[in-house]
Amino acid sequence: MKYNEAPLLTSQHLAEMEGIGVKLARLRRARKVRQADAAARAGLARSTAVLIEKGDPSRTWGQIFRYLEAIAPGLSLPALLQESDPSLAALAQAEATQRVRPMSAAELQALDF
Repeated sequence: MKYNEAPLLTSQHLAEMEGIGVKLARLRRARKVRQADAAARAGLARSTAVLIEKGDPSRTWGQIFRYLEAIAPGLSLPALLQESDPSLAALAQAEATQRVRPMSAAELQALDF
């Protein structure tokens, strides 16, 4: 029987669960692992992986740890929360907007207010 844990948790705890899900999703994308592949490696259904990445509070810690292990073997939960994995730094750099060319002195002067 499945229980809805959301009414039993504070809004802060719900936000933390959602944050863990977002970090897991970012790590999976940074490591270029498909969601279906990560779920299969963890022995989970893809629908469960979707719920984990959404931060569903009804997912067990065992499911979350298995999913983390499937994405990044050997990575601990504290390392995930601190985002210390090098692939996350590479993803952040790739997501950052970058100028194609350096700004000229006139362009810099126009932006100086």
